[in-house]
Amino acid sequence: MNLFDLIKKAYFYFNISNLQKMDSATYKPQILETFENVRNFSFEEKKEAVMDETKMNKFLDRIIDFKKSLKIKTDKIEEIIESSEKITWFNHLENDSLLIVNDLVSSIRNLHSSLHRQYISLQYIREKGIAKVEMKNFISAIDDLKEIANDLDSRFFFLPNNDEFDKITKELSQI
Repeated sequence: MNLFDLIKKAYFYFNISNLQKMDSATYKPQILETFENVRNFSFEEKKEAVMDETKMNKFLDRIIDFKKSLKIKTDKIEEIIESSEKITWFNHLENDSLLIVNDLVSSIRNLHSSLHRQYISLQYIREKGIAKVEMKNFISAIDDLKEIANDLDSRFFFLPNNDEFDKITKELSQI
């Protein structure tokens, strides 16, 4: 290696070394900022438990509120079913009452459709196993609602023309 190559190499090394020092100085604020962010976050996480009791209680309270809401809906559906079942025992209705029963059947079917859509929209909650008992009772009541609409429809609009049904109904009403 000749002298010229040595000088060139030394010059190159000197410039790279200075450039690295200069770059290192400009990187320092970014490194310090990152360090501060990590340190602060780490400190906050050490102070806070993973399952913050207040947050967990709020979460559990919402689940309880959801379960109560579902129970209230289910109870209301069951009241409608019970009231409608009593109507199935009525005999010899006049046309204006039959018109109201027809509207009642339509309203029950509309309600059933709305509630069934609500139940379907709760699929994620069902998959997570939240409110299992309440969900089971809710869908059971929804199914019973559909059944009572069909019972009312059959009782007053299809079966009254059946003499055998009329005879059995009279016998049952005397019990």
